[in-house]
Amino acid sequence: MGQLIYLKYVVTLTLDEEKCIGCGMCLSVCPHAVWSLNDGKALIKSRDACMECGACATNCPVEAINVRPGVGCAHALVSATLSRNKSSGCCAVESHGKSGGSVVCSPKT
Repeated sequence: MGQLIYLKYVVTLTLDEEKCIGCGMCLSVCPHAVWSLNDGKALIKSRDACMECGACATNCPVEAINVRPGVGCAHALVSATLSRNKSSGCCAVESHGKSGGSVVCSPKT
């Protein structure tokens, strides 16, 4: 499966570089490789790949990361639904026969 492309320039992800201690937890928990480490600090390397799941913010021990659920994944959801693609990487389209389908987001297992 190729890399998902979300809507550009809409992700709410922010990093307070002053608070960051460079623990690398954000790298470990991010499902889309949004983060890297540079000079002992976290760095947002691929902002538009963020699906705004909040794993990085939840696991940051010093609350240096902030992200609000938003429209980052919306493009992938709409595209998957319209193309009848059964999986958009972070979400799946459930088919309901002739009545269409619905998008269900859940962690990949």
